[in-house]
Amino acid sequence: MPVYPAASIAAAAAVIVLELAVLRTGIFRKPAYWVAMIVSGVFMVPVDGWLTKLNAPIVLYRDGDTSGLRPVWDILAEEFLYAFALLTLVIALWDWAGRREGGPPPAR
Repeated sequence: MPVYPAASIAAAAAVIVLELAVLRTGIFRKPAYWVAMIVSGVFMVPVDGWLTKLNAPIVLYRDGDTSGLRPVWDILAEEFLYAFALLTLVIALWDWAGRREGGPPPAR
């Protein structure tokens, strides 16, 4: 498997495991998390699409390092996994840190 999709899958899986087994903030059950992911995606698609468009790319990827799968406007599928992992990690750590400092308990 090419390196970028493998790393993206590993990152997404690691963040999910970290959230479910260690941090346990419950963010996957919170509507605010999913709204944040949708809002981020709304901005990611035009920006990332413009940067990676095939007819005049600004960001280039080596063909052997990617899956080549571009489901939305020339954006590589692994870009979506990487964004999911990055945003989820930041949100989960932020929520976890807030609880440790005496913030409100997580919604169950």
